[in-house]
Amino acid sequence: MALVIAPEAPFGEWFAALDQQMRGSAGFFSDRPVVADLAAVLEDVGQEAVLVALDGLEARGLKVIGVEGVRPTLLAGTRWGRLPTNLHGRDVARELGVDLAPAAAAEPSEAAPSAAPPSAAPPSAAPPSAATPSAATPSAPSLLIDRPVRSGQSVIFEEGDITIVGAVASGAEVIAGGSIHVYGALRGRAIAGLKSRQGARIFCRKLEAELVGVDRLYRTAEHWGADLHGRAVQVRCDRGALRLSALV
Repeated sequence: MALVIAPEAPFGEWFAALDQQMRGSAGFFSDRPVVADLAAVLEDVGQEAVLVALDGLEARGLKVIGVEGVRPTLLAGTRWGRLPTNLHGRDVARELGVDLAPAAAAEPSEAAPSAAPPSAAPPSAAPPSAATPSAATPSAPSLLIDRPVRSGQSVIFEEGDITIVGAVASGAEVIAGGSIHVYGALRGRAIAGLKSRQGARIFCRKLEAELVGVDRLYRTAEHWGADLHGRAVQVRCDRGALRLSALV
């Protein structure tokens, strides 16, 4: 799964914030492909800044596999000319080995613009069939998965909340535009608030995750202590910090 990251001018401040985030959540970017959305850079600073932004991402060990928001001719003749610039499918639910269905009575999440936080760049989904999962419609406010999410699978739903009736396995990933509800053990990674931002939360019956995040804030397992491990927990943003608290 690729992450979309959107540099902004002035670069000094933006890269300083990225460095701080990487120090606090080093595992989040580990061995992950990155798509650079440079539309804001091109509009605010100009063409030369595009190359500066790409060099800055590479210098931090990020694996840039593609670019959005710029014309191919802008990169032609540079060492970044090999990168694809015509990427599609960011708003398509990623294919899973589980059934996906919109929740019938869910309330839509409050949407807000989201320019900078990483978001998923899933590949184009194949047409649903008896052997493939059904993708949620763009207007669906929430996504209900009525079985466990297995290791290696990614659940990506940028339009609203995700509810999982079952466990999320180690090595799996859940990414939501709104909140995440897991009625089972939460292992792997869970990232909420791509659209609803700091108002989103993560709820689980048993916290065993590798990483949890809301909006731009992320914490890994070694940073929340043994007291919360295995307990029912909620994760939320509180005055600029990520808070984890036991529910029972």
